[in-house]
Amino acid sequence: MSDIISSAVEALTAKLGGESFDGSAKFAIEGEGAIIIDADGVRAGDDDADVTMTADVDTFQAILEGELNPTAAFMSGKLTIDGDMGAAMKLGGVLA
Repeated sequence: MSDIISSAVEALTAKLGGESFDGSAKFAIEGEGAIIIDADGVRAGDDDADVTMTADVDTFQAILEGELNPTAAFMSGKLTIDGDMGAAMKLGGVLA
């Protein structure tokens, strides 16, 4: 597992603050791997999910650090979403 995936799992776990996520979401980070968020928490993995969000490393880190709003990233084409838009918006609320 890459250092970027490892640090992203830690950061997302902290952002969720012990709360579970209703549904499942996958963050695919181009060239690095994927992260799954579901009722069991956050982990590295490439399982099927209700929604898959794909971004490059810089965009993903900017979202995690609060420098880039997930909605703005989507609207500008830096973040692509495939699947359940409702789940993506719910997760976007956690990340903002």
